[in-house]
Amino acid sequence: MTLNTIALELVPPNVQDGRERALEDAQKVLRCSAETGLEGRIRHVMIPGMIEEDDDRPIEMKPKMDVLEFWTDIRSELPGMNGLCTQVTAFLDKPALRQRLMSLSSAGFDGIAFVGVPRTMNDGEGSGVAPTDALSIFDDLVPNRGVILIPTREGEHGRFNFKCDQGATYGMTQLLYSDAIVGFLRNFAKETDHRPEILLSFGFVPKVETNVGLINWLIQDPGNPAVAAEQEFVRQLAAAEPAQKRKLMVDLYKRVIDGVGDLGFPLSVHFEATYGVSTPAFTTFAEMLAYWSPDQA
Repeated sequence: MTLNTIALELVPPNVQDGRERALEDAQKVLRCSAETGLEGRIRHVMIPGMIEEDDDRPIEMKPKMDVLEFWTDIRSELPGMNGLCTQVTAFLDKPALRQRLMSLSSAGFDGIAFVGVPRTMNDGEGSGVAPTDALSIFDDLVPNRGVILIPTREGEHGRFNFKCDQGATYGMTQLLYSDAIVGFLRNFAKETDHRPEILLSFGFVPKVETNVGLINWLIQDPGNPAVAAEQEFVRQLAAAEPAQKRKLMVDLYKRVIDGVGDLGFPLSVHFEATYGVSTPAFTTFAEMLAYWSPDQA
């Protein structure tokens, strides 16, 4: 079963902003969709389970609404949309994680990506279930079991292959600011028989990124020249005028779609407006989808 979807990432609001902010976010999605011709096209909302990370995060991490609570608040505002989410597994034992996954599934989450510990911890730390174990343990409960795919990360080929062996049905890429995913999937297709669905992730870069640097921080991998090139592209996007910014993003999208479209992987698209939903972001997404879209493929 494939998702075959256009997904939009919505980060849960801060707890202090509550249900009112959650409803504002949902209404903004509807308004921006209507303004840019995307009304009825977005089929999933992807809600990340936010966990506290490094102290150097450019925007302070305040306590966030729980994924399930956020989705419960906004679901009725977003007709025709179901949920996707990420779930940190490393802090829940097997019974607690099973109960959590049952609650998410019954609430309308069609896909759940299992993720590990934050960057401040080492793989394997945490008293709960490892994400790779969760893929096989809960295959009866979660039909669409996802993992994060970072094509520029050292050793990612073996890591992703192992996750597929364990039962991953889809990979959601880190935000793509280069076409590194093309070479990665081309090599992966040559060397393995796994053909999981790939959610290709693209993020809008507003001018404020120049001063804040949140996207730069999110994709960082110190000492990795491939990521350094992506960070430079993000800086270029942030400084560009709207028309040029759209052209740069659409050109990247075309290179990625053209490069991976014939490799045998089912494809979906995942969009992120890291600094919040906006009409300029949706205008860019609409232009990308005019070139290729999973709902019209």
